[in-house]
Amino acid sequence: MTRLPRTLTPVYTALIVYASLHPFSGWRDTAISPLAFLTTDWPQYWTAFDMVANVLAYLPLGLLLTLALQRAPGQWLAAVMATLLGGLLSFCVEAIQTWLPSRVPSNLDLACNMLGTALGALLALALGRWLTGTLTRLQRRLAPTPHIEVAVVLVGLWLFTLLSPETFLFGAGDLRHLFDIPPAVAYAPSSFFALEAGIVFCNTIAIGLIVRSLLAPQQASLALLGSFFIAALAVRTGAAMILLGPQQAFDWLTPGAGLGFSVGVLLLSLCLLLPPAGRVAIAGMMLMAGTVLVNIAPANPYSVVVLNVWKQGHFLNFNGLTRLTASLWPFLALPCLSLFGRRR
Repeated sequence: MTRLPRTLTPVYTALIVYASLHPFSGWRDTAISPLAFLTTDWPQYWTAFDMVANVLAYLPLGLLLTLALQRAPGQWLAAVMATLLGGLLSFCVEAIQTWLPSRVPSNLDLACNMLGTALGALLALALGRWLTGTLTRLQRRLAPTPHIEVAVVLVGLWLFTLLSPETFLFGAGDLRHLFDIPPAVAYAPSSFFALEAGIVFCNTIAIGLIVRSLLAPQQASLALLGSFFIAALAVRTGAAMILLGPQQAFDWLTPGAGLGFSVGVLLLSLCLLLPPAGRVAIAGMMLMAGTVLVNIAPANPYSVVVLNVWKQGHFLNFNGLTRLTASLWPFLALPCLSLFGRRR
């Protein structure tokens, strides 16, 4: 598990790059030097929210980089290197934003990003030994599978997809928005109910079996899996509460989602009795079935309203990031299932 920071660092870096350059369209030559933002005055219009968000976005990067570089001679050298690398990343994306008409490069953003990286590096220095010890103890609870940290990161990305309140509960793999493909089925209450229940049912079993496969045999328990699903639903509820308002915190709990989750949990408890190969096979089938269903499901009128409300705020780029992660997740998870058939 001590390899986890080195695995997470490139993943988190890719997320930052995508969020910083989203929507990746409208590129043009503005006849402005990409370095001009370094010498301009600070932006006339800025908000405390933007500054805090820029600091917090790079804080985990500083933490991860410092932990990943802990083999460097001296803890402070690792922290300094992490801060410089975080600043270099921020400088590069700010410079590239010069060619994106929807983005404005800012020296204030660069300063906030570097501050966040430095704070993350200091946090790693303060908590490094505790974090390393905790990760080592967690390693003992995981299955003896090569590159198990990759699967742990994928489960973390699955939890990240739940931050998008517009998507189906546990629904991932929807590619239609990437290719402008219209829904295959017209909206009707009955068909929407059935497809939503099927999506939640399939993905409940798939993610449950994937999490079970991560755990060492002596660590697996229904209570632990139950805690995982409680945490997942808490993430979904908290995201909706923060992004949309407290009155919409439990809008994900529709009749279809409730039915699919309830039946999925019951069948999952039976699938846990299967041998490892059987669990992996069913997880793969449920993952593929859920992906097919989410791509033929009719558009949810509620999701359209949610997306319009959300995009009016500060979360446009965050929305694009969560949707892309949700779209690609099953196609990353399927190859990962092959790891669970291997042992050290």
